[in-house]
Amino acid sequence: MSAPQPSAAPASANETPGSAAPRRRFRRPIPDEAGVVGVLVLLVAGVGLFEPDFVRTTNLLTTTHNAVYVGLMACGMVFALAMREVDLSVGGMYAMGIVVGALLIRDGVNTWVAALLVLALSALVGAINGVVTTYLRLPSFIVTLATSMLLRGVGLALAEGKQITDLPQDDAFFRVLGGEETLGVPNAVWVFAASVVVLTVLFTRTRFGARVRAIGSNPEAAEFGGLPVTRTRIAALALSGLMAGLAAVLALAFFIAGDPTIGQGYELTAIAAAIIGGTPLKGGSGSVLGAAAGTLILGVVTAALVFFDVPINWTTFATGGVILVAVGAAPLLRRFRDLRPEREPRAGRDPRPARGGRSSGRTP
Repeated sequence: MSAPQPSAAPASANETPGSAAPRRRFRRPIPDEAGVVGVLVLLVAGVGLFEPDFVRTTNLLTTTHNAVYVGLMACGMVFALAMREVDLSVGGMYAMGIVVGALLIRDGVNTWVAALLVLALSALVGAINGVVTTYLRLPSFIVTLATSMLLRGVGLALAEGKQITDLPQDDAFFRVLGGEETLGVPNAVWVFAASVVVLTVLFTRTRFGARVRAIGSNPEAAEFGGLPVTRTRIAALALSGLMAGLAAVLALAFFIAGDPTIGQGYELTAIAAAIIGGTPLKGGSGSVLGAAAGTLILGVVTAALVFFDVPINWTTFATGGVILVAVGAAPLLRRFRDLRPEREPRAGRDPRPARGGRSSGRTP
């Protein structure tokens, strides 16, 4: 009698008898933010080819600093848009926060306490937006549009239609957040970077972020599944308001004045930056890092127009063109990512069974 032949490993479910086992294929995922970050890098490099002074560290830091305020609003806007909501009140909240903070400081309130009060007030107004939107079942577009007009009216009334300038410029609050630098970078930029990191973790790695994405993907299914839809919506809009308040605090520290007319159109720019960064209006997904990069793209375009001596009247036109190009390029990037050919793994051995062995005792 001959010795029994060793049997080969059992065939997988995807194999057919007598056929070679298919090799496992894989794709290296392209991050959603890769496209917008790539556009930002190419834009800066392209402008730098024609205007070398544009890529100097000082100018890049100044451009980034100018984009911080809208950038903070755009990062907070990601949470609202991911839930299929729109927060148009951030511009009015930004203006009112600056005015309220300036009035509190002028009346003798400690500057840091005044900053905290502005943050709390902004979060409260955002939460009220969420409550009205949820319990009255009104579109957030209408509610926040009305809130924005109310807040701007309050700011104008409190400031009596003029700037509030008699503030203690030598206070540590204005030095630390307004003019001082750390490692050569303005402290406001560090605050912006830290906010992007914290909000990215909150959006992608926490239960709250998962609920925001789930509710935005399918609100009915989320409610049927027992998710706290009302509480999450209120929290998301409160967070959007909080980021507008943080932008107001940084702007107050930098300008050392309370201007009730500041921030006109900031809410639309913040929404555009978030959409450029990959946060769709249909909800269910988003990117805080992409929103930050989208804001920087708009800031680079505005700064580049100055270097090229383009009349300021064309700034809005150029910004609109960039938004159209960036938003239109997003579906092309996703299509390229989906159609990208799969690559073979680097495995060293062939997964097919050795010749001469029995596959599974069956004949084809």
